[in-house]
Amino acid sequence: MQSLAGLVRRVGHTFQSEALLQQALTHRSHSSLNNERLEFLGDSVLNCVVAQLLYTQFPKLPEGDLSRLRAYLVKEATLSGIAASLGLGDHIRLGEGELKSGGWRRPSILADALEAVIGAVFLDAGFERARAVVTQFYAPLLEGLDPKTIGKDPKTLLQEYLQGRKLALPEYLLIATEGEAHCQTFRVECRIPALQIAVQGEGGSRRVAEQQAAEAAYQKANP
Repeated sequence: MQSLAGLVRRVGHTFQSEALLQQALTHRSHSSLNNERLEFLGDSVLNCVVAQLLYTQFPKLPEGDLSRLRAYLVKEATLSGIAASLGLGDHIRLGEGELKSGGWRRPSILADALEAVIGAVFLDAGFERARAVVTQFYAPLLEGLDPKTIGKDPKTLLQEYLQGRKLALPEYLLIATEGEAHCQTFRVECRIPALQIAVQGEGGSRRVAEQQAAEAAYQKANP
């Protein structure tokens, strides 16, 4: 494993117990003393801090929108992106099988390790220190965060965009279904005649294909 000094700087906390940090970076495939319990703890701390950050930043936002934003900020894709920016994958201890399969790049492993690091900071120095670390992680994401769009699926965004301009809702047409029954690919076209838009999306289900088509249509309608 690489030296932890650079990672400690990026995390922004010098551990009194480096053993806690080592455990936070240990995947269950590597050892019975792993990061799963720390991940459980860190998940709770993370949700609390992010909820407080959103509550403070958006004083007039209703509960439903706050919940949507929090769900976006603590989902796997967001967490793995933060973990990657910290270089966390270079320090995760993995079993041989996970190493061979490139587990240090897997979003789920990166996200879990980040939560475990947060849990380790909490145990090492208390809630206030953990809150400072999480706030530092999220500062770039919270800057310029648009509560009207973040966390909404593409079909909802597109529908709201068209309704706001008093335009008809989009049409979704199934163009093709390919592959065997257990492994099909669906191709769907999203049409917005008023804007002369017709774009396609693909996915393993019709719903996923519609979402992809909607995203392409939204980008074209609102570049």
